[in-house]
Amino acid sequence: MPPDEEKYRAPALDKGLDILELLASTDDGQTQAEIANLLGRTTPEIFRMLVVLRRRGYVELGHDDRYRLTTKMFEVAHRHPPIRRLTTIAGDAMQRLANQINQSVHMCILQSGRLLVIAQADCPDNNLNTVRLGAQIPIYDSASARVLAALMDEASLENLLRMAGERNSERRDRFLADLPRIRETGYCEGASLTIQGVTNLSAAVVDYTGKPIAAMTTPFIHRLTGPTNATVPQAREALVLTCQELSRRMGAGAAAL
Repeated sequence: MPPDEEKYRAPALDKGLDILELLASTDDGQTQAEIANLLGRTTPEIFRMLVVLRRRGYVELGHDDRYRLTTKMFEVAHRHPPIRRLTTIAGDAMQRLANQINQSVHMCILQSGRLLVIAQADCPDNNLNTVRLGAQIPIYDSASARVLAALMDEASLENLLRMAGERNSERRDRFLADLPRIRETGYCEGASLTIQGVTNLSAAVVDYTGKPIAAMTTPFIHRLTGPTNATVPQAREALVLTCQELSRRMGAGAAAL
């Protein structure tokens, strides 16, 4: 921290944010002792922070004595006007797309070097592959992160990679190698890196400056039966058109006028 900023430190706030960020990165929560150990803090000072966070509704204590995040952070994030506006206008469009291509659709934003699923729509078919609303997803195996990263400026991309970690890894190298092609085509299409038999299709929603604000993705499953099965090219075209329309409604192109 620069010397001139040292006098503005808020240790209690730092501890509270450290706890929230730690719990956000774990699926099954942490005990008070585990939190203190992982953060290099004493148990009493962590306990005081946890009492406040529980009272404010950000964390909850389970019967197994493990602390977990509630949905309040997710709800607070959606009060931010751009995200609130996007999820408001995207809901119907996503459902129409899911019905049209008979595939589930979800929307993600980037948050602290990971993806956060902020909206999701199921298709009418009985069998579907869906992503949980509120899920946090590592970027390197994700089509959504690729389309967002492909539209970033150099400084924003470097910041994303720093937060995501894995500075020297094959996953990171493969991620970066995919970006030029996505930047050229305007979408990401490829076999899922996490589920066999799924083709991920993803495109970005941009704001009035052309900055990517969210990615819409369908984890396309290859159905063997059904009367309304779209092909991968048909689904990709419909997805791109939906993202273009949402971008227009978010003001895309206005900066050039």
